[in-house]
Amino acid sequence: MKFFLDTANLEEIKKINALGLVDGVTTNPTLIAKEGRDFETVIKEICQEVSGPVSAEVISLDYDGMVAEARKVAQWAENVVVKIPMTEDGLRAVNTLSKEGIKTNVTLIFSVAQGLLAAKAGATYISPFIGRIDDMGEEGMQLIEDLRLVLDNYDLQAEIIAASIRHINHFQASALAGADIATVPGKLFPKLWAHPLTDKGIESFLADWDKFQEAL
Repeated sequence: MKFFLDTANLEEIKKINALGLVDGVTTNPTLIAKEGRDFETVIKEICQEVSGPVSAEVISLDYDGMVAEARKVAQWAENVVVKIPMTEDGLRAVNTLSKEGIKTNVTLIFSVAQGLLAAKAGATYISPFIGRIDDMGEEGMQLIEDLRLVLDNYDLQAEIIAASIRHINHFQASALAGADIATVPGKLFPKLWAHPLTDKGIESFLADWDKFQEAL
């Protein structure tokens, strides 16, 4: 399973990337806006820090606008992936861009039908939003499982990015459900390696070592 960081904060990315755990980065207009800096500059800096895919989202909602933006953004770095919203025009844009060799990440997917259409259109990645589905009182993880089955049934090559991950249970369940990638908020990532029993075990080992040293 690959780990993408869901952030546009370069310092956050550098910290996790130093552990060798960052396979890519996903951003969106909200995350970019939080940085208060130029969109192109932020994406280029992230692409220099991370060798894996870096998703940068278009703002246009019409076909011509999305394609024009995507072609421009794709030139910023070799590892840029253009993020496209799941709409009719978005599907058309993905189909065009895939034929031009531009990698895409179709975002805001909430159903098997949407995921299947995006994969058929030529998306490199599809992003089901499991946390937001849970917010609606439905089972977000079921969508991951269903998409895994459908993509495997028809040998479609799009990779599933488990998006809108809110907590460690989402992360673990996504891995068990067969998601290719989990995109994790920077603030959540440290919680993945932390556990109270680990901390307790370390304290116990150190206490035993101190007693051993005193006995020498």
